[in-house]
Amino acid sequence: MTDSFRALVIEEHDGKQRANFKNLTIADLPDEDVLVEISYSTLNYKDGLAVSGKGIARRLPMVGGIDLAGTVLESKSAEFKPGDKVIVNGYGLSELHWGGYSQKQKLKSEWLIKLPDSFSMQDAMAIGTAGYTSMLCVLALEKAGITPDKGEILVTGAAGGVGSVAIAILSKLGYRVIASSGREETHEYLKKLGAAEVISREETMGKGRPFDKERWAGAVDCVGSKILAAVIAQLNYGGAVAACGLAGGNDLPTSVLPFILRGVSLLGVDSVMAPREKRIEAWSRLATDLDKSLFADMTRVEPMSNLPTLAGEILKGQIKGRVVIDVNA
Repeated sequence: MTDSFRALVIEEHDGKQRANFKNLTIADLPDEDVLVEISYSTLNYKDGLAVSGKGIARRLPMVGGIDLAGTVLESKSAEFKPGDKVIVNGYGLSELHWGGYSQKQKLKSEWLIKLPDSFSMQDAMAIGTAGYTSMLCVLALEKAGITPDKGEILVTGAAGGVGSVAIAILSKLGYRVIASSGREETHEYLKKLGAAEVISREETMGKGRPFDKERWAGAVDCVGSKILAAVIAQLNYGGAVAACGLAGGNDLPTSVLPFILRGVSLLGVDSVMAPREKRIEAWSRLATDLDKSLFADMTRVEPMSNLPTLAGEILKGQIKGRVVIDVNA
């Protein structure tokens, strides 16, 4: 086993958080019960914040990366053995616990899920937290009774990781999906994923009223703030929106009118601390409900060395689809 390996470590310098590449050893890693050799991680909006020193890391030093896929090297858990292929999403990685931007990591066994047989490790990270969150949103809409025959489904922030995978899943399940994007250059990409129509961010906003004309049976919202408020105002009677993002802000300028006059539902979707059984359900459904042939269109693989540049790009809204991080490149 190689004594030294590379990781992206966030530390404090002159009162600010900064991320730098460092060489670590096994002795530097947290005292957890499973040692994993990591093959791939991902780039998510939260990763962009962490790598850019935006205060996401609540303990320092911190290894970034909220996702990882790798192979178990050592295990004190009866559930996992050397050679097992595993994935981890969330659980406070890169905030409270060391994450996936490292060639090796020690992790709690209860955070691990065995890699589904139908996915390679690169496939799993093409999905990552974004895709797993998308599936949680779809499950939430299904459990709220939003079926394909109820009407159109809106996906906001559609060109991002969560939005891209949500479109692919929903369209395969038979929903008519309308994608909302602020970037005109993404329209063909979104239609290729399965969007029946692409509308602008301005059109999504409608008239910006707390109670608007009925339009959507359901929605997956990755933006929050005024966009989410507008979506709620446009839901059909009995409609529901699964909310999972705050790229547009964490406020919600709306009223109770849509809830008490149309019986609509706001479904909060948390992917970070979701119970393990829900995670297993989501990954099981991803194995059957996501067309892997689309991965090439919505994914690119980048070396870990490019993370500082990529972090800036995702915060500026310049990333399309999913970015898989090869931690060994």
